[in-house]
Amino acid sequence: MQPLKGLILSGGKGTRLRPITHTSAKQLVPVANKPVLFYGIEAMAQAGIEQVGIIIAPETGDEIREAAGDGSRFGIDIEYIVQDEPLGLAHAVLTAEPFLGESPFVMYLGDNLLQGGIVELVASFREREPEALILLTPVHDPQSYGIAELDGPIGDSAGGGQDALRQVVRLVEKPSEPKSDLALVGVYMFTASIHDAARAIEPSGRGELEITDAIQHLVDEGMRVEPHIVQGWWKDTGRLQDMLEANRLILDNLDARIDGELIDSQVEGRVVVQAGARLERATVRGPVIIGAGAKLSDCYVGPYTAIGEGCTVTGAEVEHSILLAGSSVCDLDGRMESSLLGRNVTVRRGERQPRAYRFMVGDNSDISIL
Repeated sequence: MQPLKGLILSGGKGTRLRPITHTSAKQLVPVANKPVLFYGIEAMAQAGIEQVGIIIAPETGDEIREAAGDGSRFGIDIEYIVQDEPLGLAHAVLTAEPFLGESPFVMYLGDNLLQGGIVELVASFREREPEALILLTPVHDPQSYGIAELDGPIGDSAGGGQDALRQVVRLVEKPSEPKSDLALVGVYMFTASIHDAARAIEPSGRGELEITDAIQHLVDEGMRVEPHIVQGWWKDTGRLQDMLEANRLILDNLDARIDGELIDSQVEGRVVVQAGARLERATVRGPVIIGAGAKLSDCYVGPYTAIGEGCTVTGAEVEHSILLAGSSVCDLDGRMESSLLGRNVTVRRGERQPRAYRFMVGDNSDISIL
């Protein structure tokens, strides 16, 4: 098999994460203080993929170019591919065809997180050489996903063993009466045959070239499409609750490290305090990550919180939240929880003092609580 290339999709408007995405690409919203996109890039590098194309939209492409650069910091080469309009995943594949050529490739949705990366997936694809290998995971609400039907029940060794011998027989996008609970995860492996399949299909009812239809075309043509059942967790970070849950899952694997300054402060559990951060009379209970240059004083920061670089928390309690760079939370009488603050947001107490707060706030906001 030829060397694999990578294709990461980082277009889209991120409507489910507005107002955060009014001023930033959804793939650059950080989880555990690292942009979601970087997890996908690192997964490619760990799997030995050296050439990666990133699909970008005209509106947010420059921001993504600036953040990820030429790929050298990740040990790969990145090429940027502009998709003028978000006309579907199969359309993105066709847009990237000049970059992909005849190479087999991994396609990875840039706002997805997958525990354990794709090393095992790539090894399975190289070994078995199907026309397509798709990641699947059981879900509670299959009506909300693209669903795969297999030619037999899930065995005891999902993702390998007997399951590796089974094939996908049908794909349905958001079925009203699903015959399976196996949803397509946003990671796929293809040979170059997917290009002809994408050209052979018609736009769906929503005017997009659906990747599920292209894969179904491979199945209908008698080509081998194999499943790979995900063993760990997978998250689509397109919504607030998913973003907070992904933050929790990543922080659960945090290795404690204190590089910043602690003054009369108490730190418990898995906590990272990056260099340049300063904690005074603060209590922090992990898992928590505190970014470089952050200033915490007379405050409590509870589990599953990611505080970005340059943030300020004083006279307040914060838990299970994400604060992007430069944000400030000050003098709150109640605990802020399950919140996502954009860059340079200010949240502070006004004249009246309610007991609880829940926020999703865009960049450069200034909130006074009355």
